[in-house]
Amino acid sequence: MAETVSPLPDRRRNLYRSDLAEAGLEGVVPADRYVTGAPARICQPIVPARLTPNHAKPRDTEFLMGEPVLVFDRADNWAWVKSQRDGYVGYIDQGALIFGAPAPTHRVNTIRSHLYPAPELKRFALAALPYGALVTVIDRTEKWAKLADGQWVALAHLVPASQTAKDPVAEAMRFLGVPYLWGGRSSDGMDCSALVQFALEACGIPCPRDSDMQEAELGSAIDRADLQATDLIFWPGHVGMMMDRDRMIHANATDMAVRVWTLSDFEAHIIRIEGHEIRTIKRL
Repeated sequence: MAETVSPLPDRRRNLYRSDLAEAGLEGVVPADRYVTGAPARICQPIVPARLTPNHAKPRDTEFLMGEPVLVFDRADNWAWVKSQRDGYVGYIDQGALIFGAPAPTHRVNTIRSHLYPAPELKRFALAALPYGALVTVIDRTEKWAKLADGQWVALAHLVPASQTAKDPVAEAMRFLGVPYLWGGRSSDGMDCSALVQFALEACGIPCPRDSDMQEAELGSAIDRADLQATDLIFWPGHVGMMMDRDRMIHANATDMAVRVWTLSDFEAHIIRIEGHEIRTIKRL
């Protein structure tokens, strides 16, 4: 009888190479050494993460300001990290990390919020934080919040980090018109699974990063005749969220943006263009 070979763990959420692996994979994958990562946070607004340390390779996801990661290796200006939010693994620029930062107190709750060197509207904005970025407020005025790094942001654009919303569809609608970007996970550009992840996590519902993970791990399969708002529609390589029985919001490469489609128009489109049909409908 032939020996059964177990498949290697998914590299998107399991950190390993021949010379190094995360400690939890000891006995699962061979490596020269096993490491417990050092905690750090992202200190830049939007940071591309790649599966290999090569700027010519496409981004596989993005990490946002304040998000916690574990750092397993640093070399040649690259850091090999694992998200403590959704478990995604990637190589990022070392300069995007800060160690020993205070815990975030607030979250950006608007599509984009500018950072200023002082609490003055006419000062030149230094950068912009995306929706979902985590910040530490150390002081405030009536309209401004001072962050731990000394920069200022509009107080009205922040909510407590622990605050959750109630309606995933309303959260998804915030991003209507945002450009489609493969691997994007910000209001500058996002892909289909990032839209779903943002909408659910804003409501306190943990959500994996990619559409195949979401299809496998979220909710329970239902019959199409029972559709309602927040149901997730899956087909190969894509996901959308129902707004009601007839309309769906999704980030898509046809419009190159987040758009609302009727489910009937969408289904006719994927059959005609991609040769696919709806594969799964999940209810949270």
